[in-house]
Order: sequence, then structure tokens, then C-alpha cells
Amino acid sequence: MRNSLPPVPTKLPEIEVSVTYRRGAPVAHLATAPDPAGESHVEHGASGKTGDVHEVPGEGSPRWVVGLGEGAPRDYRKAGAAFARAARAAAEDGSAKAVQVALPADVTGEQAGELAMGLLLGGYRFKVTTEEPKPALTAVRLVAASEDAVPEYAAQVARVRELAAAAALTRDLANTPSNIKNPAWLANTAAKVVGAAEGVTVTVRDEKWLADNGFGGVLAVGGGSASPPRLIELQYRPRGASSHVLMVGKGITFDTGGLSIKPADGMHLMRTDMAGGAAVIAAVRAIAALKLPVRVTALVPAAENHVSGSAYRPGDIVRHYGGRTTEVGNTDAEGRMVMADALAYGIAEYRPDVVIDTATLTGAMKVSLGLRTGGLFATDDELAARVVAAGARVGEAWWRMPLVEDYATSIQGELGDVRQAPGGPGGIMAALFLREFTAGLPWAHLDIAGPGRADKTYDDVVPGASGFASRTLVEFAASYAS
Repeated sequence: MRNSLPPVPTKLPEIEVSVTYRRGAPVAHLATAPDPAGESHVEHGASGKTGDVHEVPGEGSPRWVVGLGEGAPRDYRKAGAAFARAARAAAEDGSAKAVQVALPADVTGEQAGELAMGLLLGGYRFKVTTEEPKPALTAVRLVAASEDAVPEYAAQVARVRELAAAAALTRDLANTPSNIKNPAWLANTAAKVVGAAEGVTVTVRDEKWLADNGFGGVLAVGGGSASPPRLIELQYRPRGASSHVLMVGKGITFDTGGLSIKPADGMHLMRTDMAGGAAVIAAVRAIAALKLPVRVTALVPAAENHVSGSAYRPGDIVRHYGGRTTEVGNTDAEGRMVMADALAYGIAEYRPDVVIDTATLTGAMKVSLGLRTGGLFATDDELAARVVAAGARVGEAWWRMPLVEDYATSIQGELGDVRQAPGGPGGIMAALFLREFTAGLPWAHLDIAGPGRADKTYDDVVPGASGFASRTLVEFAASYAS
């Protein structure tokens, strides 16, 4: 029987830039919406509204007219994603496996890159099935108006392709069902996919190594599962790098809540509770592919938070890497337990210049910011601004949240050094807890509980894991490359 799991990583369509049309491949034209004076490039009865894909009846060119709205870079991404879905449908019915897009003469390199991002990700699909896969869109040709524009467009497309591949790999890993994706599978897949990248080494630490080295948080969370935990270490060390970034991503491959069990409604979504870890894994692969001159160490503590006689309990005292102890208040606050170990280890072992972590950490952040904006906590204003700017460049929105010092005393423990779940504003308290393990280094915490998965299509996102944060992490690393 054919392997029913889709390939990881997903194969993205090829995008090329040329000044000539490919014979026989159907063409899409791009059109802006009418301005108040009625000026527009809209044709064939299309509206020009952003993302509106109008199929032109009959034979001839174009076959589609794709709306650009006002023509802002984000409009190009949304248009590209909408057209990717239409082109995928054409590929599935056998009418077009390769398509081409006529670029207006005034398209900038940034707009061409955003269009490519939408084209690469908008048609993403992940489905576990024994059916033969439907034909896929394999190639898109962007047809430039002049030869002079081709080098800039091609450079933008090449870079964007690595960012899109990072988002797609993040989606692949997070969408994989948890009866397949246990900590060992995640670690082995990271080693196979990212370990093949030039300049990257991947080391997988097993439960014996974790026990020998005092990773009490990871072992406590993973103790209730028949699938033992892992620590995934990824190292990218280019010659000449002057900055060193430590990235940590939450890798909970399924989260029942443990003994503090979650409600049944929504628990099936917990296969994506390692989306932060997936983003870190995928970001390292893209950073290496782009040959960014910045050293990156990435750690993904992977565990399954399950219910059994060996599960950790509320009231337990857990000793983390380095010796710090935590009073457990709620076994469903497991992400901060595993990340505390990884932060303490990464800082002590590798001595980075800056630390950034990513996690689907708190439902409170989902309530606060909704499903399309990530929560950002940071100990340094310049660092926070760097993250926000990185996100803006790749179309991921972040909102800075406060690390309220008046609440910090609540983290301090009575029976242990710190308290894991002291009550109060959930997102802030979780961030304050993690800060206890950052040794005073510049540190940013990205809570992606909201935007890490989607329940409907928007922009280049489709239902399921969104791939959020992976592109920000790549851009963030790039900001240290100069």
C-alpha cells in the first residue's frame, strides 16, 4: 500500500522569471481595482478586488484576471495565494499543470517577491489518505515586461522561496498527526531534513542523556507517555559570523493537559502544540540555505504530555537543568517546563549573544490578540523592535506585551525556587516564568498560540497549521548578519 503520509517537506511549485511566454501554458493577468476617478487596468469583466480570480470564458489569453486591489505588497501576496488555489484546481482537472503570470511594467522587486510568496504557499495542502494524489501545480512562470527587471525579480523569488519553504515545512511538521509524530519521529525528521542542509549539524539527545544531564522539566512532562522525550539540537556555524543567536522552540508533540486534563473539545488540535519547535527547525534550514553569516544554535525540547500512572502531578517539585526548582501547579502548563530546561542549557552550554523562543504557550494570548497576531515579550526595546520589523518584512504581525514587574513576585516559590502557574494574567505570567531561566541575556519570547494554526483560509494561509513565526525567525537572524 502506498505511504498515506504526504512527503515532508512538501514540494513547492517551481517559479521562474522570464521575458518570454511558455507555449501552451495558460496566462493570468494582474489588475488593480478602479480608483475613485474610474482609472483601472481591470479587463474582461473582472472586479480587480484583491484576491478575486476571474476566469475568462472561451479560448484565448488571458485565461484568468487576478485582482490586486490597490496594489500594495500585501495585495500581491494575497492575489498570488488566491491564484495559486485557482491554478491548483486547474491542475487537478488536468487542464494546466504549469501556468504563467504577466507582470505589469511597474512591478517592484518587493511586489514580485510578495506575489511569489502567495503563489508558493496559497495552494498548500496536507492530507493523509490512501488515494492517489491529484495532479499538482508544478511550475509558474512570471513574465516580466523588460529584460532589465529579470535579475531583481529572480533574486527576490529565490530568497522568498526559502522563506516559503520554511513556512511549508513548519506546516508539514505541525499538521502531521500525533499517532505518527512522537518525539522520536520529530527528532528523526529534523535530522533527516535539516541535517542535509550545508553547514548544519543535528544532534538528537535521548531520555537517558536527558536524565544524566538533569533535564527534569522535559522528563517530568514526558514521563506519562510511552513515547520518551527528546532534545533536538541544531547548530549552524558559518565562518566569519560575529553574532550568535539561540533559538528555542516548544516541541510538545501532543498535549492532553496531563492530569490537569484538557476538555475534549479542541483537544484534537493539540497535534500542532509543537508549532513553535517546528518553526525553529524550519528556520534553521532556511538560514543555512540563504547562507546567512550569523551563528545559530537551536533547541527543541520534544515531549508528549500524556496521562498515566507515571505522569507528573500538580504539587510536584521539579529540578531543571542547572538546578533551579519549580513548583508544579498545573500539568497543562507543560510548555514552560520543557522550555525552561532548554533555555538554561542553551545559555550555559553555548553562551549566545541573544535568545529568542517560540511557543504555542498560552490560551490567554489567543484571547488577547486573536488568531492572526503573535504576542511578543522582550527584555530589551531594541530587540523587540527588531522582532516587529522582521515580522513586518515577511507579513507576520507581532504585538508587544508587557513584562509587568509588579507580577514578578508571584513567580517566586515557597517550596521551590519558582512557581509554574501562580495565577494571574496567563501570557504575562508564563513569560515572567521563562525569564527566570534566561540569565539576564537579551531575550524575546514569541507566543503563537493564536496564529500558529488557522480555522479558515486567509492571505497565504489555509486551514490547519499556519507556519507562523518561521519567517520572522529567519528575518530576525538576517538582521544580525550585517
